[in-house]
Amino acid sequence: MLSDDSVIVIARDSPARPDVRRLLDEHLADMFATSPAESVHALDPDALAGPEITFLTARDGAVPGGGAVLDGGALLGCGALKDLGAGEGEIKSMRTAQHARGRGIAALLLTRILDEARNRGYDRVCLETGSQDFFAPARRLYARHGFVLCPPFADYLPDPNSVFMARSLSGPLTN
Repeated sequence: MLSDDSVIVIARDSPARPDVRRLLDEHLADMFATSPAESVHALDPDALAGPEITFLTARDGAVPGGGAVLDGGALLGCGALKDLGAGEGEIKSMRTAQHARGRGIAALLLTRILDEARNRGYDRVCLETGSQDFFAPARRLYARHGFVLCPPFADYLPDPNSVFMARSLSGPLTN
């Protein structure tokens, strides 16, 4: 988990930044390696820069010796919230950098995305993830944060390679 002398900074960011692009390229490569092309719903950096999307990154803001948080520290992960309209949002492109796994980065990003959705007045947040074993850790993370299975939403169709989950935002956020 996190050390006492580090701070994780989660903030809006650009998917066009070179380090973010590399992480998103890795994400897309894994999606195409584990799922048939027609079942890959991950967005590329250009799509993640769209006006309906809030894109966030988690960065290491290590505070050596109690100093100020470093701006633009090492990229630890990313995630996005897409506005679906009608009081709903969709989580997109959640990814933790390989070197940062096991530190709770995904949980921090997810909590921040849910806070953003609640601040926007959304009633529900949905997501699509894979059904393969590769995606089991993601499904467990989402379940720990109150997401439950749901039917396909928005423009998604039933797909044996997809798992659809949703979470109501009417109650308190739980981890």
